[in-house]
Amino acid sequence: MSNFTPQDHIWMTAALDLAKRAADLGEVPVGAVLVHDGQIIGEGFNQPITQHDPTAHAEICALRDACQKLQNYRLPFDVTLYVTLEPCTQCVGAMIHGRVARVIYAAEEPRAGSLVSARQLLDSGFYNHKFSFAGGLMAEESAALLKAFFKARRG
Repeated sequence: MSNFTPQDHIWMTAALDLAKRAADLGEVPVGAVLVHDGQIIGEGFNQPITQHDPTAHAEICALRDACQKLQNYRLPFDVTLYVTLEPCTQCVGAMIHGRVARVIYAAEEPRAGSLVSARQLLDSGFYNHKFSFAGGLMAEESAALLKAFFKARRG
């Protein structure tokens, strides 16, 4: 387990707040924020249903938000993405292309997680960019949100 800073907790709390917005819309509760120089430069939450877009995962929405604001498809040096669930293959690929420097995630995703759980994409040696990552920050809060969402959905 990594040593997380008080700032890491602040940013993950912001991501969890976005995950709750997703749940309020009937979307799987995942939220993400991109942070650079102590400020959120992009944010997003899951919205494939409401946006009619299978790629509209929290991480993708945060990347799109930041890149539109910055008017660049590449992020500045040293950007950290905070996300409430371990990223999937699509999202890891987008983070590589956007040049994210660091990823902090809350809960692991045993079926689709592509950093440590179902697959370890960055270990392939194929990609021209790698980022550091650590998981487990506020994992209990994220897992509780996901469990409550799916329990209510099965209702």
